[in-house]
Amino acid sequence: MDDQAAIEKCLKGEKEAFRYLVERYQAQAVGHGAAILGNREDALDAVQEAFIDAFQSLKNFDRTRRFYPWFYVLLRNRCYKLIAKRREAESVEDMEILAPPSTVSNEERIGLERALFSLSKEDREIITLKYLDGLSYDEIAEYLEIPRGTVMSRLFYARRQLQTKLTGKFH
Repeated sequence: MDDQAAIEKCLKGEKEAFRYLVERYQAQAVGHGAAILGNREDALDAVQEAFIDAFQSLKNFDRTRRFYPWFYVLLRNRCYKLIAKRREAESVEDMEILAPPSTVSNEERIGLERALFSLSKEDREIITLKYLDGLSYDEIAEYLEIPRGTVMSRLFYARRQLQTKLTGKFH
């Protein structure tokens, strides 16, 4: 089964077909949610709520689009709602989304995580989509529903902010 077949079956009342979409995209969605929210537990909640939103809104899905970029918008909205609810910032030491590569010391990894989480959520999100997920400019534009030029501009400024944080040149 592919995404389109699963969506068609769901629209015909076969609710079990939605399980295919959940199983296919859940891990990716949790990773994106964790990048936005800063922790896995909140990401799991946001992903679950976003899948419920997707199931309930599937009749409004434009079948000329791919499923995950459409779903990502729902997930992103759920994450931002959670952020708005919890407003109190968690300590950076409690946040760990990057797996430590063997060539990077623990101190360097913690420094990178701190720098990443000191960025705005928008900058952190676009850096994550580009460098941790490896998406192209066009794919990011589709996920965020913004023009390609805006992606390039936001990435330029987000990289500059991250570089400034990593080199210790805080304003």
